[in-house]
Parts: sequence; structure tokens; C-alpha cells
Amino acid sequence: MTTDAYSPAGAPGARSAWSAPTASRPVHATVTVPGSKSLTNRELILASLADGPSRLIAPLHSDDSARMVDALRALGVDIAYEPGDGAFGDDIVVTPRLPLQGDSVVDCGQAGTVMRFVAALGGFAEGDVTLTAHESALHRPMGAMISALRDVGVDIDDGGHWALPFTIRGRGHVRGGEITIDASASSQFVSGLLLAAPHFDVGLHLIHSGDRLPSMPHIDMTIEALAHRGVHVERPSLGEWIVPAGALRGKDVAIEPDLSNAAPFLAAAMITGGQVTVTGWPARSTQPGAMLTEILQAMGARVSRRGGALTVAAGAGIHGLDLDLSAAGELTPTIFALAAFADAPSTLHGIGHIRGHETDRIAALATELRRLGGEAQELPDGIRIIPRDLHGGLWQAYHDHRMATTGALMGLAVPGVEVDDIGTTAKTMPEFPQLWRDMLEGQVDDPVRAEAARAS
Repeated sequence: MTTDAYSPAGAPGARSAWSAPTASRPVHATVTVPGSKSLTNRELILASLADGPSRLIAPLHSDDSARMVDALRALGVDIAYEPGDGAFGDDIVVTPRLPLQGDSVVDCGQAGTVMRFVAALGGFAEGDVTLTAHESALHRPMGAMISALRDVGVDIDDGGHWALPFTIRGRGHVRGGEITIDASASSQFVSGLLLAAPHFDVGLHLIHSGDRLPSMPHIDMTIEALAHRGVHVERPSLGEWIVPAGALRGKDVAIEPDLSNAAPFLAAAMITGGQVTVTGWPARSTQPGAMLTEILQAMGARVSRRGGALTVAAGAGIHGLDLDLSAAGELTPTIFALAAFADAPSTLHGIGHIRGHETDRIAALATELRRLGGEAQELPDGIRIIPRDLHGGLWQAYHDHRMATTGALMGLAVPGVEVDDIGTTAKTMPEFPQLWRDMLEGQVDDPVRAEAARAS
């Protein structure tokens, strides 16, 4: 399978109506999901700044990762695809080319990691770097990142809008130093700065000043990735990080499966009264999806691990709950779908920041559930779901991959659900529609066979 010329059918603008299949019996399947988007894009950034070549083993091949590859190539980084043992495509070999190349245009698409992480690299280029994005993503918060980069010495021309598109006047290096940032809108601001910090002239002393800091596991993931490449990040206090200037090691890195992308498949077991096993589940992980084991148990599932796999089996119904998802906001759409079929109302809070994701996810989830006859109340920092009898109808994805997979979950138990754009799942999991069909047919028990089915 060649992934060098990846062009997702589900990229923004490619719309296709999709009838969400309804489960006629309890699902029983074993599923292998592709690599983590968060880890893949972090490792691509670090590999581009390293002191030698790196190999990413079993990385994610999706629209988001393809955007990152294209962005880094535009900056002069040498990136090649080579055959590997992964079920979902080639390994990625990255050879740094520093200083980075200027006179470049980077189209971030809808990828938040690209717009935040590559912005932090722009100052290392010799010449101008212009960042833009798909029109559906131009609203995503960037002001705090622009301000922070200016504070470390990066020259940015944003036309006074504090948003994409903007141009970085690269000078081949970035001063660094001590800065304060309000990262309440996205932990990616912190991660982007930390990833670039070892290459700053004097390193970075970063202090978060906001009332909250969402998705802390993603920051832990960034710090762990830096440590694996020889850079130790000090944490003097909560919301404070010190990164020394120094070399990042080139190395081979195996990418974990994307645990958040596994969430809809595990939830399918609960909604249909069946059992789903996800292979390759890590013993420990900084991915927010690792929290699924505790969350699904609290909602009534039976969860077990064996031989590197995680199995979720339906229990005696789905339980409503009050849940703080501030550390794992990306799980909200899946938990929301489960809550719609629960035995009592649920309140999900600590997730105000997901209003600034691909779409306002709180408003979108509430709107689409009401469209199917359900009841949901938007809260200042969350959402409350009151289970009701549901009926079929249109489920809009809003160019948002997690909205699309939530529509698929709703359709398992509600006949007649139509997802307006299932292709948007290509953002992080192009294989989703095929894997979903295979799961319902009980066929996703062999990643090699699943790959052959996709290629046929």
C-alpha cells in the first residue's frame, strides 16, 4: 500500500450521504484501529528538528497527518514512505533539513495540530512562511499562539486579526525565553511551544495564566515524547514548564493505536448489548482515550484486558452519570451518544473548550440529538443529556470527524439515521466506514484481511 500521494475522499468539500447501519443483533468483533493522530503529528514535528533521521513505525495515514507531512515538506524537510509491518500503511522516514526553508505556504486544512505546531516552527525558516486553512477552520483560536510566538521573538504579520491566515517572517532561529500564555482555549498552544522549545536559542520558560488548562494528557504526551528524544522538561509548578535548549535525538518511534478513535467501536458494544475487543491497547498511555476504561465501567460496561487487547462487554444497561471531561474533551461525542441511550440523565462538564474545535461541538451535539427527537441542554461549560425515544432523520457532521462517528453510533439503535458526510472521518481515520461495516458483520478480527478488503 502506497501512502505518499494520500488524497482522502472525505476531505472537506467531498460530501456523501451515508445511511448509518442499524445493528440487527449484538455486535461481537475484534477491531484493530490505525495509529494515534496526536502521537503521529508530534513525532513528525520532533523528527523534523532532530539531530538525525527518524522512522515512525505504524503511523497514522489520514488527512491530518498528510497535512502535517505536506507542511513539513514545504519547509524543506525530507519525508519518505517505506514499507513497514503496520496493517494500515507504510512507515514514515524523516530526515531533517535545518534551517527550514522559507518562501513557503502551509495549508493546515482542518488540522489544529498543524496550525499550532507548525506555527511554532515558522521562525526557524529563512524567509516568509504563510499559514492558512480550510474556510471551515479559520475560526479556530490562534490569538494566544500568535501572542506567545511574538513574545519569544517571532515576527508575525496577521493583519491585526489574531487569526489565520498569517505570515511568519522567519530568520532561521528563535530567541525563546520566559513567556506567559493563556492556553484555556487549547492545550495545543502549550504543546506547540514545548515541541519547538529545544531549538530556541535559550530554551523556554512557559507559564500558563488562564483559569483552566484542558486536555492535560496531551501536554503529558508532548513532555513524554520530548523525554524519549533526550530533552527533559521541568515542571516547577502546575501550569509551568522549563525546556532547556538542546539537541533532539533522531530515533525510531512506534506509534500507539489511536485510543480515542477506538472509542466508537467500544461504545458500539454497549449500545448493541454485545462485546468488542480492540487490539494493541497499551499497558499505559498518555492518550486521553486511556480514560475510556474507567468511564465505560462507570456507565455500566464490563471491561477487561488480556494479551495486549482491551475488551468491552455490555452490562445491565447504560447508566447516566455526571462526568468531568476536561482532561479528555475529545471523548465527549462518544460519551454523549452513550448517554442518549442511558437509564438516567447525564451531565458532561469541563468541556467549554470543545466549542472551538472543528465545530462548536456542544451546540452541534445538542442540535443533532434534538433533530432525532432527543433532549439536550447546552450549559456554559458542558451539556446535559436527557434520554428520550428517538427516531430516524438527518445527522449533520459539520465537517467534524467526531460528529460523523457519533451519527454512526446513533444509527446502531435508531433506524433511518442519515449522516450527511461520513467522509469527514478521513480527517483521522479514513478506514472508518469499512471498519464499521466489518464490525457489524463480525469480520474485523484480522488486520491483514481488513486491509485486503479495503484494497479490493
